[in-house]
Amino acid sequence: MNIKTAPLWQWILMVVVSFVLAVFAYGFIVVSGEILQAPWVRVVCSLVVIALYVFFVRWFEKEWARDILQLRGAADLLLGLAVGVVFFILVVALMLLFGCCTVEKLGFDWPRQLSALCMFFGVAVGEEVIFRGILFRWIDRRWGLTAALVVSALIFGLIHITNDNATLWGAIAIAVEAGLLLGAAYKWSRTLWLPIGIHWAWNYTQGNIFGFAVSGNDAGSSFLRVVADGPDLLTGGAFGAEASVLSVLLGLAFAALFLWLHLRKKGVN
Repeated sequence: MNIKTAPLWQWILMVVVSFVLAVFAYGFIVVSGEILQAPWVRVVCSLVVIALYVFFVRWFEKEWARDILQLRGAADLLLGLAVGVVFFILVVALMLLFGCCTVEKLGFDWPRQLSALCMFFGVAVGEEVIFRGILFRWIDRRWGLTAALVVSALIFGLIHITNDNATLWGAIAIAVEAGLLLGAAYKWSRTLWLPIGIHWAWNYTQGNIFGFAVSGNDAGSSFLRVVADGPDLLTGGAFGAEASVLSVLLGLAFAALFLWLHLRKKGVN
C-alpha cells in the first residue's frame, strides 16, 4: 500500500488497524514481563516487537523498515540515551537553581535498577513503534511534518491522562515537551533508535536516578531522591517533573534544535 496516494478511506482504515496492532504488540511486552517477572523477558519481547514491526512494514507497505534497519542505529541509540540523561540533569539543575528542591542520596540497588532499566526499554520500544513508527510516519507521509508533529504529540500526551496523579496540565506538558521532541528527533534522524534512546533514558533517569514519579506513576527504587519544596508549576507536583514548566521549556528547546537540524539537512540535500 502506498501511504501517500491510497484512497483516504483506505488510509484511515489501515492507520487505525496498524495502530491497534502496535498497541497489542506493546501489550505483549507488558504482559510477558508481568507474568514471567524476569528483567530479560521485557528485552527479548521488545526485540520481538521490533522484528514484527520490520515484518509488518515489509509485508504491508512493500518496503524495508528503513527507520529500524540503519547501520548507524547503535550510534543513534547512544545519542538518544545521552539526550534523555542530559535532559533530566538540566531539569534538576534548574530546580536547584530556583531553590525549589533538595537532593538526597539513597543508594544503588542493582537488581531493582536492572529491572527498571529493562522495563523502561520495553516502554520506549512499544510506545515509539506506536507513536513514531506508525502514527507519526503515516501522517507525515500523507499530510506533512506539521500535522504529524501536532497530532502524534497530542495523542501521546492524552493517553497519559489515565495515569496515577494525572492532570490535564500534565498530559499537555507531556504532549509539548516529549511528543514534539520525540517526533522532531525521529524526523531528523529518520530512525526509531534515536527516539527510543531518548524515551528510554528519559523515563529511567527521572524515575530511578532522581526518584521522580514517571508520568504520575511511582518508578520504584532510585539512586537519588529529589525532594520538592517549591510550587508545583516548577516541580511538577505529584505527577512528577514532566509536569514542570521547566521541563516543558527544555523540551521545546530540544525539539526546536532537532527541527532546525532537520531543516538544515533538508536544505543541504
